[in-house]
Amino acid sequence: MRYLTFALTKGRLAGKTMKMLESLGITCEEMKEKDSRKLIFINEELKLKFFLAKGPDVPTYVEYGAADIGVAGRDTIIEEGRKVHEVLDLGFGKCRMCVCGREEAKDLLNRHELIRVATKYPNIAKDYFYNKKHQTVELIKMNGSIELAPIVGLSEVIVDIVETGTTLKENGLVVLEEVCPLSARMIVNPVSMRMENERIKKLITNLRELLREEQNSHAN
Repeated sequence: MRYLTFALTKGRLAGKTMKMLESLGITCEEMKEKDSRKLIFINEELKLKFFLAKGPDVPTYVEYGAADIGVAGRDTIIEEGRKVHEVLDLGFGKCRMCVCGREEAKDLLNRHELIRVATKYPNIAKDYFYNKKHQTVELIKMNGSIELAPIVGLSEVIVDIVETGTTLKENGLVVLEEVCPLSARMIVNPVSMRMENERIKKLITNLRELLREEQNSHAN
């Protein structure tokens, strides 16, 4: 039996994913060693390998078959646009992709004016403005604190992830439009899906069942 390889997004997403997998009896003790310098963690018994990667790299590893399965935020998956199967919403890491700016920028959006949009997510922003709103905009790709852009007059609005909205509020900005809801998703390499159909399907089914049980226990 060949190894099934998982690429997990470093940080909170990896931690929460491993917690979920542990509920199904899928563990990887090597990952718990705090000072480990290993890059690949193995569960020999279950023939599984795990490695941690930066969010935007996870879909790349999965598309090229270096990983069979990946877990990344939906923002990353859409922005990267890789050829992968998105198979499951894992239900954590929930937030929203939004158009934000000062209150008065709402008029510019309603009038479909040519405006400047600063964002870390140019592909998502382009798709939203060009294909959904049919509004021509000038996109400015940024890497740091996006909230700064409308404050210093670099752009009229920003497209960014909003969790609580506290940072926006503190800087006199508001959510103007919602682009899409986001959360952690499981993705699978198309070839792996065919070759390892049984093992991957079983994992997806078990995770789905686990998520259903969690939802039911919250509902009660």
